Amino acid sequence: MNLVTGGAGFIGSHLVQQLINAHEPVRVLEHPSAVVNHLPLDYIELVRADIRDLGAMCNATRGCEHVYHLAADPNLWRHKRREYDEINHIGALNVMRAALDNGVSRALYVSTESILASDQSNGGTAEPARFREKDMVGPYCLSKFRAEQAVFQLAEAGAPVIVCSPTLPIGPGDRNKTPPTRLSVAFCQGKIPAYLDCRLNLIDVRDVADGLVRAMQQGRAGVRYLLGGYNYRLIEWLQVLGRIVNRPVPKWAIPYPAALAVGWFSELWADHISHCMPMTTITGVRLTKRSIHIDPSETFAELGLKSRPIEESARDAVHWYRQQHWI
Repeated sequence: MNLVTGGAGFIGSHLVQQLINAHEPVRVLEHPSAVVNHLPLDYIELVRADIRDLGAMCNATRGCEHVYHLAADPNLWRHKRREYDEINHIGALNVMRAALDNGVSRALYVSTESILASDQSNGGTAEPARFREKDMVGPYCLSKFRAEQAVFQLAEAGAPVIVCSPTLPIGPGDRNKTPPTRLSVAFCQGKIPAYLDCRLNLIDVRDVADGLVRAMQQGRAGVRYLLGGYNYRLIEWLQVLGRIVNRPVPKWAIPYPAALAVGWFSELWADHISHCMPMTTITGVRLTKRSIHIDPSETFAELGLKSRPIEESARDAVHWYRQQHWI
């Protein structure tokens, strides 16, 4: 039995489908409030529980051979900041410890490239880097960093755990609008009058799911597998989208200080007035300050992965946005 936590999410739903296509038994763990009607419910076992509940995680992981832990809050703003640590850090430890206590043969933790420093993000199967909490940008990154450090400590103690760090996933199926999708949809809607000059690494969400399956099957315990795709400047990604939706890219680049100010005001409004996700976040702006060039070639060579063309990812994403009547 394969357990996928967060199986109704962007990456998780593609992972679930790939496992089903391979005729693998799948149990999906999702939060009680999560929407799951897009999942192939006739082919999975669905468990409703909160990953902050250790007892529920013990029950959910019982009888499983493989556990994929994806459940987390991937957004860069929450009204209650302390919940990042409760969900992304403590919740991850609950899942991993419960899985190991129940004797799983392998457990895979899905981390994020946003905690990697630019001078340590080159290479594929890099050993766990020695970062510090004070190096983390914002509460989201800090919570994921703490979880990853704890998972690597389990590996050092001999636990059969693997870490995968995807970059920014793009493509169809992002119902909850993670930050890359939120930005892409806003551009397609004509709501991006200017852009921030920064670098991104984009990977098709289906390639991430494929990488997770291969890492579970072939990966080495205690190793970070970097699942990355194409290094683009933000304006280049908008140009790819613009050719598909026949929309010109913004002409003006926003200075970093101005973007940071917009982030501060947007979060202030969200914290005290709207209580809704702001379009611009402080963490998101600060992350653009890093100059990141991702080279996942070592991971791709070891796992036998191949990236699909970014134009294909963009076309499929836009087609799906239209199906959702977002654009």
